Amino acid sequence: MPPVDEERKGQGREVKLDGAVGYHHGRFPPATLDFARLIGPLRRAATAIGRYDAMLGTLHNKELLLAPLRHQEAVVSSRIEGTVATLDEVLTLEASEDDGGDGAQGKQAPRPEALEVRAYTRALRYAQRAMADEHLPICGRLIREAHRHMLFSGRGGDKRPGEFRNGQNYISDGQSGKIRFVPIEAPHLEAGFKAFEEYVNDATVEPLIQTAVSHAEFESLHPFDDGNGRIGRMIVTLNLWNKGLIGGPHFYVSSRIEARRDEYIDRLRAVSADDAWTEWCVFFLDVLEAQANENLEIATSIAALYEEMKGIFADRLHSRWAMQALDTIFAKPLFWNAAFTAHGGIPKQTAARFTKLLAEAGLLATVIPASGRRSALYAFEPLLRLVRH
Repeated sequence: MPPVDEERKGQGREVKLDGAVGYHHGRFPPATLDFARLIGPLRRAATAIGRYDAMLGTLHNKELLLAPLRHQEAVVSSRIEGTVATLDEVLTLEASEDDGGDGAQGKQAPRPEALEVRAYTRALRYAQRAMADEHLPICGRLIREAHRHMLFSGRGGDKRPGEFRNGQNYISDGQSGKIRFVPIEAPHLEAGFKAFEEYVNDATVEPLIQTAVSHAEFESLHPFDDGNGRIGRMIVTLNLWNKGLIGGPHFYVSSRIEARRDEYIDRLRAVSADDAWTEWCVFFLDVLEAQANENLEIATSIAALYEEMKGIFADRLHSRWAMQALDTIFAKPLFWNAAFTAHGGIPKQTAARFTKLLAEAGLLATVIPASGRRSALYAFEPLLRLVRH
């Protein structure tokens, strides 16, 4: 549940639960909500999300232009749970995968943390394809498979990827180790998750309220041994998309949750302790509004940069391949030159000339120079500066 807390199974040791809040049996979904208090936050969140989605509708290729934002979401969502890697590390890892091992001599092995963060983007892409191609709803199959894709390697590989827990876990303060929340007991998890599935797919519930309430419930169920927070935040994006509030799964919520993480923890605990569902919804709607505004600002900046670079690339490169080079670099703003020249669809000699010209113009920064069989690693800094945080 709480993003700064660690998950503990508590097996083989005494667990002290003094002051811990337990799961809210029999009180989901909430019997009543104070809609008079929710009207304002609901309207503001819907308006902000609508503006963001309308802006995305003007982009010629959302998947291409927003790829760096997806990676940054993976970085922040993982950082909330204590897995720290930089955007540049994750993009370097992806670049090395794209390189296919060509010129790999001298490249450093990625840190386990970078592998974990990279796996988050794999999980989101799986969920996107499964919902679009197989028409899967948000359900146990989708969530377990996304979890399996996310924890298939790295430090989460031994945490039963794709399987619900079969024992009790606890949420403890990451600093003091004190247990703060006790998720639903394992014998009740199946029934609790079924109720979650029914609620999140109930077409009669207002979608933004549904997103807020279902997020709190998923975090309170804490169905996996590890990775619950990352999957829970992913479900926010998927539900907004599934309910038609956004045209694609490109709404990334972790930044605003991280900024208010102490309040986030307290509001979640208050749901189980005090039935404070309305207060939770007000808070979460405020988070969605702030995140929509932030996403809009960044996406607008990316789109403006793309339009600016169209003319610059055309002038600098003087080639019919200039726009293809621009698209390739926006999609992969950190890349090994061997991969760009071999797999970009641009003639090899032309691509090599492009990277030289763009580097000379100061548009590409040399992260690692070429050496022996190893090609150079380049970064498209104008784009990376917009999304790093």
